[in-house]
Amino acid sequence: MAFNYKIAVLGPIPRDHITTYRGEVIEKFGGVNNPVIALAKLLGEGSTVVPVTHVRKRDEQAIKDILSPYPNIDLSHIDSSQDQGDVIRLRFIDKNRRLEKQSGFMNPITPDDVKNLLDCDAFVIVPVTDFEVSLETLKFIKNYSNAKIIFDAHGPTNTMTTLGDRLLKFWVDRDSWLPYIDILKMNIEEAKCSWFRRRYKLPDLENDYEFGRADLPPFAKHCIDCGVKAVCITLDESGCVMYFGREGRMREKFVPAVPVKNVVDTAGCGDSFAGGLAFGYLLHDDFVKAAQYANILGAQRTQGSTFDVFKDYKTTEKMLHDVYGEEDK
Repeated sequence: MAFNYKIAVLGPIPRDHITTYRGEVIEKFGGVNNPVIALAKLLGEGSTVVPVTHVRKRDEQAIKDILSPYPNIDLSHIDSSQDQGDVIRLRFIDKNRRLEKQSGFMNPITPDDVKNLLDCDAFVIVPVTDFEVSLETLKFIKNYSNAKIIFDAHGPTNTMTTLGDRLLKFWVDRDSWLPYIDILKMNIEEAKCSWFRRRYKLPDLENDYEFGRADLPPFAKHCIDCGVKAVCITLDESGCVMYFGREGRMREKFVPAVPVKNVVDTAGCGDSFAGGLAFGYLLHDDFVKAAQYANILGAQRTQGSTFDVFKDYKTTEKMLHDVYGEEDK
């Protein structure tokens, strides 16, 4: 199948130093690279994927060398003029939990960085820290483009201390962002940081408030009431749950995970997942199908430490058929 999409992916390309839960050490440029390469392989010739990011001058050529083998990736919005980029150390406690340290940070992506990309079909926005993509940028895209906006809440629910520790934080200004997002993607921990009700007490060093699956529907409904079209919450190895409105009512649909035999590296799974949401939503205009593609790209990411884990459309479509029993389209 031939596609003719243009997708921009906004966020950092950090120099990652990763210690896996098995004690293996991996050094690579991650972040935006994951959904960009995954989408480039899926879309093939005829489509364009544009990474929009700020990097250090010393990293720019190495990053471009990784992306340049893919002819449908446009490198013109990789900017090192401020010589700032993310440098992050990740140490995984288990397959999903990790300790994070950040020693370098990029300058924020602003409307000026995307002013020439308003003809895109979708913007995949995958910040990892709260300063990387400004609210003004989302407003600018929404006001001047017809593109779909897929937004990962990993950014606004994470902050960096003066010692470089990366910590979870409340997304206090959440409602200012929601009207400018089409699909909001997050995990359970990030949802917890985004939902505050009066009966809850703010967490302190010793006591935390309860948050579970029962809190997801009212949280999702609030987001949809504020303008979001769909909320997708990942549930680790279980899959994800998608909430979306139809005819004035909110629907809930659980989408099971793609079974994987051997998990090698989970860094970048969330970013890859967001890329799958964009692809599936553009192709089918269906939130459940979007979640299926997202699960598949997230599963592909776990299968190795290189970008060879990502597959072309034919192979990915076969995976979707095998897992979800859908006929190829």
